Amino acid sequence: MATGTTHRTAVTAGTEGPIVYIVDDDKGIRLSLGALMRSVGLRVETFESPDEFLRRPPAVGPSCLILDVRLRGKSGMAFHQEIVNSGMHIPVVFMTGHGDIEMGVKAMKAGALDFLAKPFKDQDMLDAVAQALARDSEWLAAEAALTGLRASYHSLSPREKEVMSFVLSGLLNKQIAAEMNLSEITVKVHRGHVMRKMNARSMPDLVRKAESLGIEPCVPPRGGHH
Repeated sequence: MATGTTHRTAVTAGTEGPIVYIVDDDKGIRLSLGALMRSVGLRVETFESPDEFLRRPPAVGPSCLILDVRLRGKSGMAFHQEIVNSGMHIPVVFMTGHGDIEMGVKAMKAGALDFLAKPFKDQDMLDAVAQALARDSEWLAAEAALTGLRASYHSLSPREKEVMSFVLSGLLNKQIAAEMNLSEITVKVHRGHVMRKMNARSMPDLVRKAESLGIEPCVPPRGGHH
């Protein structure tokens, strides 16, 4: 799962619609692209430079960045690398008036979602933006789900967490009871609490959730039962 939750607010489909950011030092391009995005009902913010873009408040809800490869001062490619390195999560659609295949391949390898050479068709840009916003919406939903999952896990007592780690290793209640010096009925109660608090419908569901959180099963040493 991506890092950078400090840069974004992970929310479910929010109160405000998706937003498209445009960074280009050509005012004409900024105006025409802004008008294009608004024509399909999207919110737009335009910036002349990467630094100006970085000073904006973080987005709430899905967003994407249309970025020109060639900018005065810092190149769009270098700025994209900074975004990646910082852990900020935002899908990027590159555009360039000097497009070549090698540059496009490099941008895609660096994690860009699309690469359009000017002059591009309006529909191609709208399609690329729609794909980018859909991808970001999925990422935000996954982040929100993971945040909820972490909260569920933190609601477990230390004893319940210990029982959960043994449950994940596939041990029976009787074996867990022996490992923890508890009665089998006590283990059964704790196990029930774990399934309920983790909102796990089944054992495989609990395993999947534990994997998402990076929780390892606790495997006792061979012959370790009391």
